[in-house]
Amino acid sequence: MKKDIEIPVAKDVYVAIIHEWNDEFLSKDWNAYVINARNTAIEMVLVVSKGFDENRKTSVMRHGIGSIAQKSFKKIELVQEDVLALNNEFFVTFFAENKLFERRFVFPKNSVKTSALKLVPLIQKEGILAK
Repeated sequence: MKKDIEIPVAKDVYVAIIHEWNDEFLSKDWNAYVINARNTAIEMVLVVSKGFDENRKTSVMRHGIGSIAQKSFKKIELVQEDVLALNNEFFVTFFAENKLFERRFVFPKNSVKTSALKLVPLIQKEGILAK
């Protein structure tokens, strides 16, 4: 029965877009990270990302991140400047406590900009957390 199905809420896992220096290209890039602020590791982390608006959409990207230790983070992907003009969605799925968790994170279009930067906990760099 539907009332017997437990859907766990994914707490203390976040997605942030960080504005950081790239030594290879000598420029500041936008990079997406998944953050595990839980007191336990999360395993088999999968992230599906895409950009979209009313008229346009990007390719769907799938990333197998693996495990992320407690109070830690891992890079998902480089986010190109052009894509920031779209809504950016990151759908994160992971295992913890012998359960499957999932959560959708969205950066509304044009919300990722240098004027909105704040210090992101754990990463200790300036960026923006998804809603």
